Amino acid sequence: MRLLAAVATGIALLGAAPAPPAPAPPKPSAAPVVTWGVAPSTAKGPNGRPAFTYKLDPGAKLTDHVAVTNHSARPLTLNLYASDAFTTAQGGFDLLAGDRQPTDVGAWVRIPRRILTIPSTSRLNVPFTLTVPANATPGDHAGGIVASLAATSADAQGNQVAVDHRVGARIYLRVTGELQPALTVENLRVRHTGSLNPLAGGTLTATFTVRNTGNVRLTGRPALGVTGPFGLGRRSVEAAALPEILPGGELTTAVRMTGVPPLFRLTGSASITPAAVGDQVLDPPPRGDTAQATVWAVPWPQLALLALLALAVWALVAARRRRARQVARAVAAAREEGRSEASREADRNSDRKDAVLPATVGPGSRAAGGGTTTPDRPTPDTDRSEPAHDNS
Repeated sequence: MRLLAAVATGIALLGAAPAPPAPAPPKPSAAPVVTWGVAPSTAKGPNGRPAFTYKLDPGAKLTDHVAVTNHSARPLTLNLYASDAFTTAQGGFDLLAGDRQPTDVGAWVRIPRRILTIPSTSRLNVPFTLTVPANATPGDHAGGIVASLAATSADAQGNQVAVDHRVGARIYLRVTGELQPALTVENLRVRHTGSLNPLAGGTLTATFTVRNTGNVRLTGRPALGVTGPFGLGRRSVEAAALPEILPGGELTTAVRMTGVPPLFRLTGSASITPAAVGDQVLDPPPRGDTAQATVWAVPWPQLALLALLALAVWALVAARRRRARQVARAVAAAREEGRSEASREADRNSDRKDAVLPATVGPGSRAAGGGTTTPDRPTPDTDRSEPAHDNS
């Protein structure tokens, strides 16, 4: 019985023992990174050119090669095509989207193999032809050859979107003929931002568009000048050089100038000095442009400071005048007090004199010594006797 109980207890303990944990599901492996490159090449491989650069006559034709290299560990299927280039609003070099048909140099390139399947860590050297139309306009024509990979990814809301990953090499073609290099300044807007410090000037900001109206790709250095009424406060400043602008392209830039005094009405002038890209030599030299705009710059802090100074001067003058009036009143009061004191003193002296003089007394009155005094009376003429004269 004891043996059966021990066997039953052992079976119960075995049943109560925890089961071993189930193996964790394998983590999904991350998608392998795919990279590829596109570069100018020969039939044997890349030759170190940074871009496809040509100078051809109208009607000319050439054959060249582009190398497409798969740096990934798996095969890639890429779409290879040519397109036109344009200058972005920020001054970048970009190509038309894959669903847009080129009309310039991108349409002049013919690639026999549009769909490429490249083994892992391999390279294909693909030939292509470039035919310049007989009526092609002189000047620069820019484009590129692109190898794109279409993929899908999720956006921030979890929606699946198609993404076209593109890698390309640039094409710079100059068709011979008359060159007209020129940059123009358009849509100039000038703004003056004052400073709270009345002893410091404000900031003048000029925003404008630089357009390449010529037929040569150019760079340029923008500048900003400012002047007040009657030529007061004339200043100028240069900004950093712009990236290249393709013919027909444009970009918007801004130039700032600090320490500009608010002279009520300012005239800002934005200019662009064009220059050739790289080591090009342009004949004739490129033509620049200048545009002007006016802006109000009311010196509110300075006016407030002047108002405070005027108020302080007025308060100082008013205080001095008030003190002067007080002094004048005090002097007048002192003089009046002096006059009153002098009058009182004169009255006291007069009273003392009246007390010293003898009083007038009548006949038979006694003098101060006790005797009587008789006033002298004049003797009438009738009492006087005249001697007689005998006139016979």
